[in-house]
Amino acid sequence: MDTLFGKTFVALQQITHDLGLPAFAARQIADWLYKKQVDSIDSMTNLSKAARQKLSEAYELGITAPTNEQASKDGTKKYLFPAGCNRYIEAAYIPDRQRATLCVSSQVGCKMGCLFCMTGKQGFQSQLTTGQIVNQIRSLPEREKLTNIVYMGMGEPFDNLENVMQSLEILTADWGYGMSPRRITVSTIGIVPAMRHFIENSQCHLAVSLHTPFHEERLKLMPVENVYPAADVLDLLRSFDFGRQRRISFEYILFRGINDTPRHVNALVRILNGLRCRINLIRFHPIPDTPLQCSSEDTIAAFREGLMKKGIRTTVRASRGQDIFAACGLLSTKALVKQQAPDF
Repeated sequence: MDTLFGKTFVALQQITHDLGLPAFAARQIADWLYKKQVDSIDSMTNLSKAARQKLSEAYELGITAPTNEQASKDGTKKYLFPAGCNRYIEAAYIPDRQRATLCVSSQVGCKMGCLFCMTGKQGFQSQLTTGQIVNQIRSLPEREKLTNIVYMGMGEPFDNLENVMQSLEILTADWGYGMSPRRITVSTIGIVPAMRHFIENSQCHLAVSLHTPFHEERLKLMPVENVYPAADVLDLLRSFDFGRQRRISFEYILFRGINDTPRHVNALVRILNGLRCRINLIRFHPIPDTPLQCSSEDTIAAFREGLMKKGIRTTVRASRGQDIFAACGLLSTKALVKQQAPDF
């Protein structure tokens, strides 16, 4: 049975039309779903009993609570959500003083095959629906404390473009959650056509996974470089005027002896010349069966200083939740393996 939760206003208008309900019922249903956060169709009390009956016969609400929670000593929490038969996704809640961020997933598994990513080792399993994406926010126990959302969990958001864009619409529209797009960041490895659509049709921030300025190195780390090289991604970004309020950032995981040298600093400065952006340096947290290692703290500090001296705003992302399967994909992989294990 299809779900109501996750439907856009246009989709709700079509539903009410198909069911023979008054046109104003679409606004009422959206209000119950996204503002009043109703727990059942029958609780939509300003709809007639007959209208609620029609809705219940054709749709279920579609709210799903997390099935597992891991809490870190630093306050970070990771939630496991079911996403179909023996499938799971993760959302990470990260409180930090006056800010509370939720990192959401957009796919079950991932087909991009990045060398450093645990989710990629699962392979691609399925796309998340719009409702499954937004449900990670709706069913978060700390949702009232939430200030920011980042699409940096499992999956490549722009490989699930339609559902991601619809979820952003629900989060930012006045009939939805009414969040400022400045509170939302979508991360991508650089799928150029989808990036263009996102830039033209959303005001949310954009983060691009870069990880090295050199084509051959990036190709070894990220197979997408063979289809959408970083040079094409940067050309696309330069073709748009993002204004002063919309942010472009580049994610850069530091790997010991691979992408953490002064040569890389100089090349980054060269290829990012003319782009108003920031670089987020990220410590690599080891995953099973990888030869990659994190750069030393001294190397990370020197790398940041080198970029800052060249005029590129650079931050080092704080490591959070290292005691609770922090790397994206670890908790869901554990659940997946448990489900697939033979029952002796």
